[in-house]
Amino acid sequence: MRLHTRDVRQDVRELGALLGDVLEAQTSTASFETVEELRKAAIAYRKGDAGSRDDLYEVLSELDPETESVVARAFTTYFELINLAEERERVRVIREGSQEGTLEDGILDTLDELRDEDVDEELLSTVLNDVLIEPTFTAHPTEARRKTVKAKLRSIANRLETLDERRLTDLEHDQEWRHIVAEVTSLWQTSQVRNRRPEPTDEARNVQWYLESILFDVVGEVYEELEEVLHREYPDLDVPKLFEFRSWAGSDRDGNPFVTVDVTEETLERQRNVVLQKYSDSLKRLSGVLSQDATRVETGYKLERSLKADRDLLPVVAEEADERYPDEPYRQKLKLMRERLRRIEDVRPNGYNEPSELMDDLEVIDASLRSTGAGQVADVYVEPLMRQADTFGFTLASLDLRDHQKNHTEAVHDALAHEGIDYCGRSESERVELLTDAILQEEPVVDFETVEDLSDTAQRVLRRFRKLGEWQREYGVGAIDTYCISMTEEPSHVLEVLFLADQAGVVSLPDHCGLDVVPLLETESALNGARRIMGTLFENEAYEKALAARNNVQEIMLGYSDSNKENGFLAANWDLYKNQRRLATICDDFDVTMRLFHGRGGSISRGGGPMNEAMLALPNETVTGQIKFTEQGEAIAEKYGNPRIAERNLEQMLNAQVRARLQAKREPEEHVPERWVDAMDTMSTAARAEYRDLLESEGFVSYFEQATPITVIEELNLGSRPASRSDAERTVEDLRAIPWVFSWTQSRCILPGWYSLAAGVEAYLDEDGDYDTVREMYDEWPFFRSMLDNAAMSLARTDLEIAAEYANLADEDLRNEYFPRLQAEYEDAVSLMLDITDRDGLLKREWLEQSLSRRNPYVDPLNLLQTHLLSQTHRTDDEERTLRLTVKGIAAGMKNTG
Repeated sequence: MRLHTRDVRQDVRELGALLGDVLEAQTSTASFETVEELRKAAIAYRKGDAGSRDDLYEVLSELDPETESVVARAFTTYFELINLAEERERVRVIREGSQEGTLEDGILDTLDELRDEDVDEELLSTVLNDVLIEPTFTAHPTEARRKTVKAKLRSIANRLETLDERRLTDLEHDQEWRHIVAEVTSLWQTSQVRNRRPEPTDEARNVQWYLESILFDVVGEVYEELEEVLHREYPDLDVPKLFEFRSWAGSDRDGNPFVTVDVTEETLERQRNVVLQKYSDSLKRLSGVLSQDATRVETGYKLERSLKADRDLLPVVAEEADERYPDEPYRQKLKLMRERLRRIEDVRPNGYNEPSELMDDLEVIDASLRSTGAGQVADVYVEPLMRQADTFGFTLASLDLRDHQKNHTEAVHDALAHEGIDYCGRSESERVELLTDAILQEEPVVDFETVEDLSDTAQRVLRRFRKLGEWQREYGVGAIDTYCISMTEEPSHVLEVLFLADQAGVVSLPDHCGLDVVPLLETESALNGARRIMGTLFENEAYEKALAARNNVQEIMLGYSDSNKENGFLAANWDLYKNQRRLATICDDFDVTMRLFHGRGGSISRGGGPMNEAMLALPNETVTGQIKFTEQGEAIAEKYGNPRIAERNLEQMLNAQVRARLQAKREPEEHVPERWVDAMDTMSTAARAEYRDLLESEGFVSYFEQATPITVIEELNLGSRPASRSDAERTVEDLRAIPWVFSWTQSRCILPGWYSLAAGVEAYLDEDGDYDTVREMYDEWPFFRSMLDNAAMSLARTDLEIAAEYANLADEDLRNEYFPRLQAEYEDAVSLMLDITDRDGLLKREWLEQSLSRRNPYVDPLNLLQTHLLSQTHRTDDEERTLRLTVKGIAAGMKNTG
């Protein structure tokens, strides 16, 4: 059966031609011909039909500012449209693979794996009950597109889906295409560059869109397919809750002064409004289905009892329901349920108090339907809603609070000083003792109502903790029950948060702890000091009681971004791997269940790459079943912007986590040969030394400023958070990881994803190492294979010919010192990669290779236009806007920012 009427080549060809028509109609034939000249010259060079890029340079050098803007807009819009074509192709592959049963790493593969491993129902039930996957959406500023632009692109994508998946008459086809023409025309006339920096509430709404518009419906479908497949072999298996979604958008205060308590409160309220409306709409639709006549169907005692309880709570509404739906008990029940949902946010009593009460009512309906022989109705209409209620609760996504440890220390110091207690003058052990005693005593030490004399930072922090108690009372503890501490270096940094939560009434030991306090270990010193930090906490009387109140689960966040920026790709990956195992051992020693929170970014250097492969590459000791990870920027749009791709993404992650947990149950400690560990230690030491030497070399920061568009990126309105941590003179340490990676990506020299990899491997080979061992590590060690495959993607996206154009922008002495060094390391890395992996090319995925070859000729003109504009010492306002637009276009072409 043919599922689709189009293919990616047709989509690319027709969308490209349409854009050309729109460009010519909206500008001029001359502008269209200029863009065509650039396009053809770039393709000719990439194909080898031209010996140089001289034709490109010649056309670009003759452009006036207005035509430069047209060129930038044309290629940027092209990539936006081609991204839609490639998204459509991904959907085709998913649908066709599903139809043919050939999709890898999906739910069918999960069943095959269970069969192959002879997993019995008891073991599978244990594994599934251990698994909880928690994607956590952040508002980090890596999404270069405006919301308005994304909306137009989504409209075009929907029309392409209709053309591709429905059998249309010629008239219907023409109507759909006319809508696409209209949207592309509107897209051309719409500004690609934000005129203002987005506010935190904008970012929260953006995250909310994916949750309410895509994931809310997709989750039920994933469970439905999972149960259908697993019940073929395990008919009595109960599938537990496997997913939970969380968010930092509107609650992450670290480095962002604009995320206030008012923003967080607005986010909580809006998310509750959205999810309650989703349930109400679902119940209304369900009422249209459950029209069973009680005179013909025996709905059972439990439904009758449940209805009676609701009638006692809501007698007036019950009377209306009886009059409107005589002899239709399901509809009566659903009307009462909708009223209870409305009253959650109402001053009137008898609304639902907890999501579990809504779940109980749905379970009553489900059981009643099954008792009447309407199990199919329950499967199709009630089960998905039950899964949604279990997953999203009354919060849509639970919020995590986050702030930098120095702000908590300042707040504690000021608050205690106000009470006549010296805090900062004490040693670390004395601070721990003071905080412990204060947490354990019944009377509060700090008066949150008298903070006017404290510093601004202390006032903000104390107000946040005071409001936290109010939020938990209003929205439920589960709505906002995690507090992440950036740059945790000492046990006192964790106890400070527990102390403030205790003083605010969020914690009342030993009976109640309303927070998971999560240390974020992101520096080399913090990671290497993990036993000291966590061991001190686990032995602490107050913290031990807090853990007991949280089911003895300790969440620990690992920072991929700053670790990479500090140590380089290879050393950071090895440090993270070793320290994950170390943390698992520490938690095991103290009989604490560990939940790792992986602070991954979208780019390879910041922990990006396929999440399912990353899950399978984790050390067995760390796979407790619960896993949490950040999703941010363009990665959110790519993974969750399309329902079929979102469903596929969740299925792949579930497949990986079930397999990883099963492997961990059978082999709790991963066996890694000592010679592999020794090899990695040698590689890591040399790689870190080479990377640090590069960063600390005099003039490197100046080279970075001159050979990348960092100054332009810092001025872009990408997100609400500032690009740097301070206003002082630029240092690599002070620069946030996102603009650091974004800048190198723009210049096509993606060194954060590969620099010093070759230096590390070569150091091992020079110290009596051998290729056979390295190849063995690649073939047999998931961690090493995943690391090299990810580096290969960064190497494949790097283009040193284009990077040389950016290097030429730097002072001659800086260029001569640094670019040859980067070039040599890149070439060595490529050579080693091909040798180790025994591949002809860097990429193991053919579709990615095809995508890059399709895109590169169209990215080149944008890069060359960008370097041309960067080389000018004085730019007009129009040229500044064009320069910013080239950043957006290259980001779209590379499908990556930071």
